[in-house]
Amino acid sequence: MTVEPTTLQLLWFCLVAVLWIGFLVLEGFDFGVGMLIPHLGRNDKERRVLVNTIGPLWDGNEVWLITAGGAMFAAFPGWYATLFSAMYMPFFLILVALIIRGLAFEYRAKRPEQSWKYRWDRGASIGSFMVALIFGIGFSNFVIGMPVDVAEGRASVHVFTGGFWSLFHPFAVLGGVVFVALFLFHGAIFIALKTRGEIHQRAKAFAARIGLGVIGGGGAWLLWSNLAYGIGVSGWILALVAAGGLVLAWYMVRIDRDGWAFVGTAVATAVIAIGIFLRMFPDLGFDNSAASQPLNIVTASASPMTLGIMTWTAVFFIPIVLAYQAWTYWVFRRRLSTKNIPDDHPEPAPIA
Repeated sequence: MTVEPTTLQLLWFCLVAVLWIGFLVLEGFDFGVGMLIPHLGRNDKERRVLVNTIGPLWDGNEVWLITAGGAMFAAFPGWYATLFSAMYMPFFLILVALIIRGLAFEYRAKRPEQSWKYRWDRGASIGSFMVALIFGIGFSNFVIGMPVDVAEGRASVHVFTGGFWSLFHPFAVLGGVVFVALFLFHGAIFIALKTRGEIHQRAKAFAARIGLGVIGGGGAWLLWSNLAYGIGVSGWILALVAAGGLVLAWYMVRIDRDGWAFVGTAVATAVIAIGIFLRMFPDLGFDNSAASQPLNIVTASASPMTLGIMTWTAVFFIPIVLAYQAWTYWVFRRRLSTKNIPDDHPEPAPIA
């Protein structure tokens, strides 16, 4: 017998989806900039400009990830437990990559040697790449449906029945590549939006090149997704909107409309994420075909009292957090160039 979800369960599934969508849109350009630091920056001053474009923003953007994970844990503990046990190694690699990335931003200026700074810039690039790739593979697996079954002797506990290598389905690998390319496109447009001079021109040229690859690869992923794992007409509409956003972004880059280009990649990222979460409803991205009791937003949910307390807490705190983050973006809205970067201290002479 199928039990219909309650209003609070539907509300919190939507809120979790919104938190993940916000993370992918905001941290998406963040990861893109991180990957491009050692490649678009030809010298230390230019790399410092790239770091400064996201310097006031990157840690605030990561709060969306922390909040999304916390909301999953509190609202749907069954979802959280099954997902984190199924993807323990990928999530461990994400954690390592985020640590490396954070250390890179904080430690690159601690010593004056250029080799020291460049190594940390490479660390930021590699860490950003790893997170983008793993998230792309992970979300693609949610579209496919990760196989689960009830634990032996514990009907209320679900376990992932696939292995580590089962996560690398060709569709999932393509999703990982598409996420990396999409975030590079998103990040390059953000750099163009936030900079002047040579870096601006270099970012625009890169965005125009990578944009064509994203349109082709993203279109293939969206087509495969709807043909093999589609959700009907709504899935095709979202795919068309996402493709339109990517085309709009590429065209706006070509005609020097950086703001509209950024809107295009932001809309495309958000719409792709919306499609993924619609595909995950109500089974939370799991394949329950072998399970005697399904794992979905009803069976994975916390108690009504817990959801009620969380709802009132969210009503109070979410507007405060959103207002603070909007204020941060407004304060640091100016474009940057190497003229805004003071000369660094010269490297100390070697001791004889």
